[in-house]
Amino acid sequence: MAVKFKRTKIMASLGPATDNMQCVEDLIRTGVNGIRLNFSHGSHQEYERWIEWTRTASAEVGKPVAIVADLQGPKIHVGELPREGVKLEEEAEISFGYKADYSESGVIPVQYDLSQKVNPGELLFLADGKLCAEIVDVRDGIITTNIKVGGKLHSRKGINLPDTDLGGDIITHKDYADIEFAIEQGVDYIALSFVQSGEDVTLLREFLEAREASVKIIAKIETNSALDNIEDIMAASDGVMVARGDLAVEAGPEVVPIAQRHIIGLAQHYGKIAIVATQMLASMTDSSQPTRAEVSDIATAVVCGADCLMLSDETATGNYPTEAVALMKKVSLYAETNSPVEPKFINMEDQTQGSSIASAAITLAHQLQAEMIIAETASGKTARNIAAHRPQMPIIMATTNQQVAQQLAVVYGSKSYYFQEAEKAGLQAVQKQQEKGGLEPGNLVVLTYGEHPGVAGGTDTIKVREVQ
Repeated sequence: MAVKFKRTKIMASLGPATDNMQCVEDLIRTGVNGIRLNFSHGSHQEYERWIEWTRTASAEVGKPVAIVADLQGPKIHVGELPREGVKLEEEAEISFGYKADYSESGVIPVQYDLSQKVNPGELLFLADGKLCAEIVDVRDGIITTNIKVGGKLHSRKGINLPDTDLGGDIITHKDYADIEFAIEQGVDYIALSFVQSGEDVTLLREFLEAREASVKIIAKIETNSALDNIEDIMAASDGVMVARGDLAVEAGPEVVPIAQRHIIGLAQHYGKIAIVATQMLASMTDSSQPTRAEVSDIATAVVCGADCLMLSDETATGNYPTEAVALMKKVSLYAETNSPVEPKFINMEDQTQGSSIASAAITLAHQLQAEMIIAETASGKTARNIAAHRPQMPIIMATTNQQVAQQLAVVYGSKSYYFQEAEKAGLQAVQKQQEKGGLEPGNLVVLTYGEHPGVAGGTDTIKVREVQ
């Protein structure tokens, strides 16, 4: 029987709690397949150090690991306020201004000129939605609001504007600098924040292509506009992240569970990866044990067929980073074993040769009760096409491109391997599984490959092989 491994991948965010080489290696050994660098916090010097540690640990452990550069985007924050914060009383009139000095004017400073974007009647949420104000006037760069839900506001708290169209200012000057850095460092994915349309993704794609960068794009779904334009965004991107924190503030918490299921299904339909993020094990930031609701949340995402589940504060600032990863792996394995994923949105229209080959390979593998599918892939497209069908047997992805192997590390149901010889990649993958005890003599495997190994888009052959 094939060696059992989790189909749903795990991504961990690095931060102060995991700021040493041993912690990074421990995370990877425990079950992490992807590392997230949060570009809203930290410095390029820190990211460079974490990237080096990840690559070193990945080689030491012997498995590819994807690195994701998560851009800050137009995330708007409050500026500096008194140490004790500012009390916002309900029905009080409070003003906000770009780079205002609160001590001199009583106007709350904002790190972005919102006066150019907002209109009276729109809502403004602060501190992860805990506080709410309605905009009543915009004049001379000052935004006057009426507080609807009051409380204490502190420095650098985030601002959400669910009713406001940011007008295409999705990639900021800071983001462009971070993208250049990410390209230089050879990251595998860039996560684009606050995406509102497919055009936002295309803008980043053109920037990357102009630099001949092979970095993949993950569109973060965290606005009402993104939900409205989800199919265009899905088509333009390489994957999506259900960023549930900001999405809950922007669209309402009641929207998130249904939107999450829909987005995961669409990702399968388009053959793109789907990542579920935010508060999956929030209680394990401070506690060694999860809540029952968190366990159920993980299991639900697994059963729906998410490619990858992401930990944020749990591994970046939490007290139990490796324990959180181990718990997520345990829950994922149990859910996968006892409630197999059934894909709902496989695209049967406009079939390409690659997608047709993938479908035929899976059908053949199920009919013959093959132990696994082994896909030779140059770009990763064939492998992602197969994974989109959520087959019940493992998918082994063999490639001669190191970065492709790393990118495939967060694709559902797969193990990716890098081999130097294109013509023997599939056979080497079979041998690798035999060495690991995943295949025995007499087992059947289904291989997909191209007549010209190593050429992207050339998969045209399916072969059944009996293990000797």
